Amino acid sequence: MNADLWARPVSYGAVGATQAPDLLQYPPAGYRPIERRARIGHGDERFAWASAAVLSWVVQKNSGFRVETGHTPDYVSELTYTPVTFDAAGEPVVPSHTSATGETVFAPDGTALIAPGDTVLLSIRFWPVWVKAPARVVYVVDEPSRRGFAYGTLPGHPEDGEEAFLVEQTEDGAVWMVIRAFSRPAAWYWWLVAPVLRATQWFYTRRYLRALGGPLE
Repeated sequence: MNADLWARPVSYGAVGATQAPDLLQYPPAGYRPIERRARIGHGDERFAWASAAVLSWVVQKNSGFRVETGHTPDYVSELTYTPVTFDAAGEPVVPSHTSATGETVFAPDGTALIAPGDTVLLSIRFWPVWVKAPARVVYVVDEPSRRGFAYGTLPGHPEDGEEAFLVEQTEDGAVWMVIRAFSRPAAWYWWLVAPVLRATQWFYTRRYLRALGGPLE
């Protein structure tokens, strides 16, 4: 990974827009939104396992990506905006497992969980080559029944935009994988192959939804 990736700003303006409830109706101007869901199981144990998996890059790895994480200086991570979440009554939601002291939190297998400000270099296969796709984690969701994160693209990524990977548990105990994103080609030469980029996004979104198991719905 390039040592200076942590210093690069994201390549789009609407940071955090994947959180908008009306993303599909009102995406950032010039961007194409998507949202897909798949039921991946049932029960608290399934939710806990899937939450840890999604927060340790398992979805990307199981979808065929090469994942290379890089170190971000602590003083940068400390300045990263982490949104406060509120419940239906307007009360702040207490994080379920994120460390309140700023210390690194680990999954059961010892993998460090994703934190806001983390930088990653994803490699996507466009046969016969691997295309580099640098990104930065722009927010982490850590609620009792909803966990995950979103990353935003960095310069050098084939697309500009943001993608969120969320695990949700509904009142009936069902566990769902949710993908929300908005994107557009990053440069004129990527616009020339825009249909290929859209097909690739569709292909990998299907893989994301299967990455943690369970039928598509």
